[in-house]
Amino acid sequence: MKKKLMLCISILALLCVLTSCHGRLVPKKNAVELIDFEVPEVFDETKSHEITFWAKNDTNKVQQAIFNQAVEEFEALYPNIHINVVQYNDYTVIYSDVIRNISTKTTPNISIAYPDHVATYMEGGDVIVPLDTLMKDKRYGFGGSEVKFDSIREENILPKFLSECKISDHYCILPFMRSTEALYVNKTYLEENGFSIPSVFTWDYVWEICSYAKEKSLKDGSTMIPLIYKSTDNMFIQLCKQYGYAYTDAKGKVMFLSDDASDMLLSLVDPINEGYFDTFKRVSYPGNFFNKGQCIFAIDSTAGSTWIGTKAPLLDIPASELVDFDTLVTMIPQVDEKNPYMISQGPSMCLFYKEDPQEVLASWLFMQYLLTNPTQIAFSKTEGYLPVTSTAIESEEFKAYLENPDEYEVKRAATKLIMDQMDHTFVTPVFNGSSLCRSAAGYLIEAMFNEKYQDKKGVKELYSIVNTRYKLSTYEVK
Repeated sequence: MKKKLMLCISILALLCVLTSCHGRLVPKKNAVELIDFEVPEVFDETKSHEITFWAKNDTNKVQQAIFNQAVEEFEALYPNIHINVVQYNDYTVIYSDVIRNISTKTTPNISIAYPDHVATYMEGGDVIVPLDTLMKDKRYGFGGSEVKFDSIREENILPKFLSECKISDHYCILPFMRSTEALYVNKTYLEENGFSIPSVFTWDYVWEICSYAKEKSLKDGSTMIPLIYKSTDNMFIQLCKQYGYAYTDAKGKVMFLSDDASDMLLSLVDPINEGYFDTFKRVSYPGNFFNKGQCIFAIDSTAGSTWIGTKAPLLDIPASELVDFDTLVTMIPQVDEKNPYMISQGPSMCLFYKEDPQEVLASWLFMQYLLTNPTQIAFSKTEGYLPVTSTAIESEEFKAYLENPDEYEVKRAATKLIMDQMDHTFVTPVFNGSSLCRSAAGYLIEAMFNEKYQDKKGVKELYSIVNTRYKLSTYEVK
């Protein structure tokens, strides 16, 4: 059996891009067309396979152990398949390593990835295996008759999460875990200083509290950055969504260098100049200030919840520097509390093409195994992650975990936030260059701390710089 090919670009073009386009591949004149993988009639268990899986963990040894446990259990079912796990702790390093390996055809078999990254990999030609046929195969697909474990069915993946996995009208990734951004609030500070706690914080109310906190800190001589935002990429994208401003479209048309977005950026000038907020890139992780009582609001991923709060299990701040307070986990600040939006994010998985279809099938079987309850539930417990399958979420084990007082309260609250607000989450279009659009969005926020960009003329100059730096005008597929 053989796999039919996707449209290709030459290796020469690829190498040129790697040196000139920040890791983005040369865009095609037409959209990428994928032809489904032809599944072997029978999986040959007499043939040995060495499968490489590039995993992502949050420098968390428990997460590493969960991947290793999954490998051990899977190999017991399929002794002819050996899984080599390469542990990464940074998505961008995985991305750059894959891009480098595309040219030499030494990509891993499976990798944890962001959809933005996979959209770029696909421009490398015969690189990513579309999953449509594999998913539906009656023998080795979801719930397949020949699969040796309790394989999930397609309907078991939460529809919202599965819908995020389509690129060029094909399923090119599978979700592994989902997270979102959360607003971590020093609840005790607000209560002691007479502020009410709404079900949804608006940006106006947050700036009001930040103003009070900053003024108070100046009077008593204490260190205070009232709000610290971890991801300025997400800050820009979510503000665009909340205001109803265009960001990009699915064909790669960049629409965020607009007058509306200019007004949005300029609305941050006063909070910046008054010292109401700062960013991870400029100061440090939000939790490093939040846990010391030097920050009222920390905006970070739910997948960072075990680092946030004065009883956080993974915090590495000396006890003498901590301030004891109650931590509230809630939705990020909103422009309109009645029409809230928050980003959906988290690790997904992609499958790389290899010349031997039996090797691809072996890899696919392991991908499926990572969606079974033991791995899904165990990994979700390590951080504020939500499993992507209804079978895991509805299991008695997962329900018991969410109500277990012995588990870190902030982590459980972060997971519940994703569950409760799933209908208010969104994703941005993915295409070759969408990852760099995110970087450009974050750059715009960071640049607003420079006073030369803090007026209409400055933002116009900033747009020109960003357009040139990230080659934004070249993304759209005609």
